[in-house]
Amino acid sequence: MLLYYITDRKQFPGPEPHRRELLLAKIAEAARAGVDYIQLREKDLPARELELLARQAVRVCRETRTQQRETRLLINARSDIALAAGAGGIHLPSNDITASDARTIWSDALTRNSKLETRSIVIAVSCHTAEEVRLAETQGADFAVFGPVFEKVGTAMRVGLEALRAACQVGHMPVLAIGGVTLENARACVEAGAAGIAAIRLFQTNYVTEITGKLRSTG
Repeated sequence: MLLYYITDRKQFPGPEPHRRELLLAKIAEAARAGVDYIQLREKDLPARELELLARQAVRVCRETRTQQRETRLLINARSDIALAAGAGGIHLPSNDITASDARTIWSDALTRNSKLETRSIVIAVSCHTAEEVRLAETQGADFAVFGPVFEKVGTAMRVGLEALRAACQVGHMPVLAIGGVTLENARACVEAGAAGIAAIRLFQTNYVTEITGKLRSTG
């Protein structure tokens, strides 16, 4: 089962410097626990501050990697910052550029600047319909994050398990479920065909090693 932690430092208490410290500690905890991907999704930060935080997060992931699994840090929407920080890839919102365009940007940047890391990019795409999943796969995405399956925080929006099942059947690309996923309903997502789950609160407000162990035992 693939596990994908999405960050939100604003959920942590205290002033901004303390929130960032807590976030980096949580990223380290997730990396030690073997979470496969971490999306740095701090959309309100100015570019310079986001790049600094991304560099710190990349370093934390590398320092705490396990022999069994490598945690890849993905940056939400910002290919430039992902490249500058040496991140493992990017996460594209559903209304962003295509995965093929993002891969071209990455390749061109590496061609122009030999000092940038040359590791392969991972591209995740947010999808809300089976057709969006199909397009994302056609355009070269590595996996889709599909939802909200059960809920979207602050709204009654949900697509449901049947929509997840349909999205998982349109191609061969892994599809991860997101939106109100808990330990109690994660198995239903896997049974619907999901290759894993993505979440903010499930990872950020719990002891990650315990959560990853229980989730993987369901898959």
